[in-house]
Amino acid sequence: MSLTKYQFRAQFRCTNDACRKTYPLHQVIYSCSSCGELLNVEHDLDSLKKIPANEWKSTFESRFRSSQFPNASGVWGKKEWVLPEIKDENIITSGEGTTHLYDASRFAKDLGLKSLHVKQCGVSHTGSFKDLGMTVLVSQVNQMIADGVPIKAVACASTGDTSAALASYAAKAGIPAIILLPANKVSTAQLIQPVSNGAIVLALETDFDGCMAVVKELTQEKSIYLANSMNSLRIEGQKSISIEITQQLGWQVPDWVVIPGGNLGNVSALGMGFEMMLELGLIDKLPRIILAQAKNASPLYDSFKKGFAEFSPVTAEKTLASAIQIGDPVSVKKAIRVLKKFNGIVEVATEEELANASAKGDLYGLYNDPHTGVALAALLKSIQSGEVKQNESVVVISTANGLKFTEFKLAFHEGKIPKVEEALRNVILPCKPTLSGVMEILGKHLKKT
Repeated sequence: MSLTKYQFRAQFRCTNDACRKTYPLHQVIYSCSSCGELLNVEHDLDSLKKIPANEWKSTFESRFRSSQFPNASGVWGKKEWVLPEIKDENIITSGEGTTHLYDASRFAKDLGLKSLHVKQCGVSHTGSFKDLGMTVLVSQVNQMIADGVPIKAVACASTGDTSAALASYAAKAGIPAIILLPANKVSTAQLIQPVSNGAIVLALETDFDGCMAVVKELTQEKSIYLANSMNSLRIEGQKSISIEITQQLGWQVPDWVVIPGGNLGNVSALGMGFEMMLELGLIDKLPRIILAQAKNASPLYDSFKKGFAEFSPVTAEKTLASAIQIGDPVSVKKAIRVLKKFNGIVEVATEEELANASAKGDLYGLYNDPHTGVALAALLKSIQSGEVKQNESVVVISTANGLKFTEFKLAFHEGKIPKVEEALRNVILPCKPTLSGVMEILGKHLKKT
């Protein structure tokens, strides 16, 4: 069907229900000028409702994995729900989205679940789900520059994946990128990505929260545009995860979605995608959500245990899940709203729990980064506690490619991570270069298995 006769619109709106002030998307603004709360991108749902739910489904189906620009992107195939007014010539895309929904059926059977799928968001151009949000933000900046808004650079604080995504998309658009990273706290694979893409990379002697404080000051200069997830344009791209999952499940909603959380923009985006589908009639229920945090950086878990009555930032301790080593998440209020609406829970994983869960998932054909390990550990603990029931359906969000964390995988199997399950370690076996040598070792090994 043709949607050209319809006019779809979007704007920024303050998330404070007592304020609700609106701003145009081309304005350089990240929080409300009246009350200081974060913004959301708000869509004209009345115009979107003019299209029946089944027609939206068929439209999205027809565009899925298309070879045609811009629908080759899983994000821009849903343009009307993301940035409806952007001109196609200003879209900066690297074919993000449309990632595989991994069917972990053998794992599900062993866990007693009806089904278990892992949304492989790391199978993307820069290797993480951050591409989904960055294509939207950089495209909007590209549109703003074309319209005469004087932006000379984009900037972010990052624990790794955000910097990789921003540097790549900015390089494709020809826009300078400024990256602030915590010194010696980012994996080599993540660090080299923005360096290779020509970004201005600064290593600050602080943690992510310290980098975030500096970049917020830096981007008070309106010619330097903030690209962190407190900018709600990022959330618009990331919410496509919810739509893709549902579409890949035949427009059925899983009982649970498990997602790791650091700065907490991801769970906000997840919720917004499901809410939009419910509002427009594509689904008839919401899933429950498990927000998974590393125990060493778990301020939201502390708040959850108190019924979200209060929230206190913490100083995050070192964790193998470095991308979520965040003690003062900027999107905490958005995340709490979503968790309350979705009857969600927050669970934590210790270092050994996340390492073991990552390795356990690998034995079912996955190759998990440590953040997916946090999500899997949270799922395993929630099954054990009875929160997740037998014969329920679960989708785990894998936020990054395991290949970015080779050091983590090596450390696990070389026994350099303390207190892990020895049975999960797989040691490389030295062998004589003869058939008899191979057969001798295989005989011993196959007897054990």
